[in-house]
Amino acid sequence: EAAAVAAPSQTEVAAGSAVSAVVLPERLQRREAERQQGVERQRQKKEAQVVKEEQSEFFLASFAREREAVEALLAAGTLEEAAARLQALQKLLTGSVRFLAPYEVRQGQETVARLQGDLAARRQQLQPKKKFAFRALKKEMAPGSAPRPAEPAPLAPAAPGLGLAEGESGGPPLCGFSGAQDEELELGPAELLQQDVLLSELRGCRVRLRGNPNTLRVRDCRGCTVLCGPVSTSVFVDGCSDCLLALACQQLRTHRTRDCRVYVQVTSRAVIEACSGVSFAPYSWSYPGIERDFESSGLDRNSNNWNLVDDFDWLATDKPSPNWSLIPEQERITCWD
Repeated sequence: EAAAVAAPSQTEVAAGSAVSAVVLPERLQRREAERQQGVERQRQKKEAQVVKEEQSEFFLASFAREREAVEALLAAGTLEEAAARLQALQKLLTGSVRFLAPYEVRQGQETVARLQGDLAARRQQLQPKKKFAFRALKKEMAPGSAPRPAEPAPLAPAAPGLGLAEGESGGPPLCGFSGAQDEELELGPAELLQQDVLLSELRGCRVRLRGNPNTLRVRDCRGCTVLCGPVSTSVFVDGCSDCLLALACQQLRTHRTRDCRVYVQVTSRAVIEACSGVSFAPYSWSYPGIERDFESSGLDRNSNNWNLVDDFDWLATDKPSPNWSLIPEQERITCWD
């Protein structure tokens, strides 16, 4: 009886064998399923990479073709058509940023900036020259007469003799301010419409640009506030510090800049390089007539990548760049007057 109790019955042995037979295939099935999932992930990754490469190749071919067309139009002096094709080229680049490598984005932005500079230079070159005319000689003042009050000097263009920053053309800018200190500076819609604007070497100034420029360059400014209406193409900020900027544009590039707050509406991704302490918030400046200027600029008000920033000095993908940040909502400016 004791032996009978200790030994398992044939039925129990058969049942145990059946359980082992079931468990073993389940483990193998799980491993096989995991292997198949891994293979499928690799296949999808390869397909996505192929699609991305094909999209990149198509973009590069289209971009090169459009660039050559713009260059030919500029050489022929067909500036309005060149400007339209250049704007289409900018939109092509903006719409392709999501699948392009950072160096491809950078090369495209530099090409667009160069063409914008060439366009501005050609416009200046082909402007009709003023006819020469003799000026009347000033009459000598009668003894004892009071001198006439001096008329205010007209707005001077920004100094063209300064060294050019990256992306700037060799032609003189059409309007802007240079070298001012602690001043209130302003330009209106008629002065800004599709013009290339340069602000350089300003100190402690407050600048209001109410209108629709073609491009804007802000260079070597300290402690300034720059409020600008919608810019049709690109904004370049270079060598600035402790500034507050409100900008709306297709493309924003910031270089050698530190401790600046940027309220931006940008349809592509903003780019920073050699920067530190730059913070971003959505564009919120407004003025009477801004909707009309947005329509003139061609910018899409519903497209704003203000919080998507590419730092060319930060290559790590698993950690955020320490060179830029987002302004907390409770700290953002809501009243600009």
